[in-house]
Amino acid sequence: MKRRTAIALITAGAVVVVGAVVALAGPVFYRDVIVGAPDPTPTVATGATAGATVEPAEVQGAWTVSDGSYAGYRVDEVLNGTDVTVDGRTEKVTGTVTIDDAAVTAASFTVDVDSIATDQGSRDSYFRNTALQTFRYPTATFTLTKPVAAASSPQVGVKQTVTATGELTLHGQTRTVSVPMDLLFDGETAQVAGSIPITFADYGVQAPNLGFVKVEDHGFVEFSLVLTEK
Repeated sequence: MKRRTAIALITAGAVVVVGAVVALAGPVFYRDVIVGAPDPTPTVATGATAGATVEPAEVQGAWTVSDGSYAGYRVDEVLNGTDVTVDGRTEKVTGTVTIDDAAVTAASFTVDVDSIATDQGSRDSYFRNTALQTFRYPTATFTLTKPVAAASSPQVGVKQTVTATGELTLHGQTRTVSVPMDLLFDGETAQVAGSIPITFADYGVQAPNLGFVKVEDHGFVEFSLVLTEK
């Protein structure tokens, strides 16, 4: 109980400090200088020469999430009428993918939500302790519920865009989602990148409204995964 009280007091104090900064410096200064530009949205990239057809046997089997992967969120805030885009990320992502005859037949990913961080510790404290209550729901998961087939014969170094259907569990709530994602095989590793649009209320999350800053009621769960064959 003492720990929760201390966290609440620290978070409240940090919010007051942020509010003072916004009041003194102005929302545009806060957006452009203090917060800065958000990270680019996730995408796939390769240095491989494009063109060689990927044979099913080359990618058949089980794949696992490896180094270089990350996941997180992207939301828009409104500071005294000024739009600010914020993104938070973590590299603590695990998961597996099963490929059979060039189609993804199973996939499951877990994100350590408690480790997602932005450039502002006060925002992260509110995100973890109040918005998503990570002390109760420390992880988020996505599980594929329908196979995903390639749109055309895969080629090394050539991006494909597909839509996956699965169940996203966040804040203890599970919803069926459709996920547009980019896929790419560079000859050794597979890359998967995309974002899931979400409405916070669907997951029992109340978007913060602190007077001087209001978070929009929707956002995106983002991911960029590097997969290696088991």
